[in-house]
Amino acid sequence: MTTEEQKHAARMAKKKQVVDERIAKATEERGVLILLRGNGKGKSSSAFGTMARALGHGQRAGLIQFIKGRKETGEYLFFKDHPKIDFHVMGHGFTWETQDKTQDILAAQQAWEIAKKMLADPSYDILVFDEMSYMFRYKYLEVAPVVEAIQNRPKNQNVIITGRTMHTQLTEIADTISEVGDIKHAFRQGVKAQAGIEW
Repeated sequence: MTTEEQKHAARMAKKKQVVDERIAKATEERGVLILLRGNGKGKSSSAFGTMARALGHGQRAGLIQFIKGRKETGEYLFFKDHPKIDFHVMGHGFTWETQDKTQDILAAQQAWEIAKKMLADPSYDILVFDEMSYMFRYKYLEVAPVVEAIQNRPKNQNVIITGRTMHTQLTEIADTISEVGDIKHAFRQGVKAQAGIEW
């Protein structure tokens, strides 16, 4: 073994020891609340990817898209008939398109009623509330009942919420928060939004 190979082996052995120690300390078994936020593209895609992973393990999923509703998204077309997913699209498009606050609030409340039932149902292993954070930003929903329902959900149920910003009451109870940054976007360069990429 060369000197460089010996150094590499020593580094990897040290790293393995650190990782093994962390794994040994992580003994709690329960569901987690994951928040995916930020101005960058990919928050919903990340949530759907995690949900697909759970489905691969035979888990049951519930999903509500709180804003997307004007067009059938690729994820809806792909997952809508999956036997392990309850897929709901609530809303009538983006709020700047409807320009009807009363209609938007009603849609948000209807979506929340479904979400509340899911959060109380232990048969769901993972729940995805896509774009839910906007409901608090625009004051379509009160955050306190949502926080309470999340805190009182079945012990092993995982929840993912996406959106650009997150209410502080959600960040305070979250287990994992990931930030998706915006470095560059094709739309700002005049590239038209397209199926399979934006929806």
